[in-house]
Amino acid sequence: MRHGKKFNHLGRKKAHREAMLMNMANSLVEHKRIFTTVAKAKALKKYIEPLVTKAKNDTMHSRRTVFSYLRNKYAVKELFGEVANKVADRPGGYTRILKTENRLGDNAEMCMIELVDFNEAMLEAKLTTGKSSSSTSGGKKRTRRGKTGAKKLEAKGVETELGETKEKELKQNEESESPQVEGKEEQTNQAETTSSKDALNREQTEDNSPSTEVEDTDK
Repeated sequence: MRHGKKFNHLGRKKAHREAMLMNMANSLVEHKRIFTTVAKAKALKKYIEPLVTKAKNDTMHSRRTVFSYLRNKYAVKELFGEVANKVADRPGGYTRILKTENRLGDNAEMCMIELVDFNEAMLEAKLTTGKSSSSTSGGKKRTRRGKTGAKKLEAKGVETELGETKEKELKQNEESESPQVEGKEEQTNQAETTSSKDALNREQTEDNSPSTEVEDTDK
């Protein structure tokens, strides 16, 4: 009976299941990635990651412990050599599961399980995205408060831009109105000069008219 046995039995007995996981672990260490079903990949993840952690401590005891799980001296050498050097700075999470199309026939969920530090394409993509994000953000971490602060700064920038546009519009209106005002002032000045000239002419005519009358009476 399976009371309390919550792990996936994978439709196999204990000996068959352990032999299958051992062979899959050896293939993963050798080829760095393998294609299998999602259920088997999840079981392999629990099987191989403690062994990778054990490989970080290169001692005789840890080598014998790992060999008892893998039973392959070439896989043990690869694990304690190249793999351990690659994952030395990683605190866990050595494998990645990427789902693929379902299998033809039984439509089983398929995936690719790989060692994280051996996917060079994804590592290069992360480096490029990290550089671009650091260049745009100035190398600072963005937090919620930082986002709200950025939003406030953006709002302030928009307000200042609106204020500048309004000032430009007012200046343009003043400049367009100034020649009209000058033209009106010139017209008023001309009208004043013409009215003053008319008044002077009238005064002269009035001054000349009595003199002619006096001359007529003398004659």
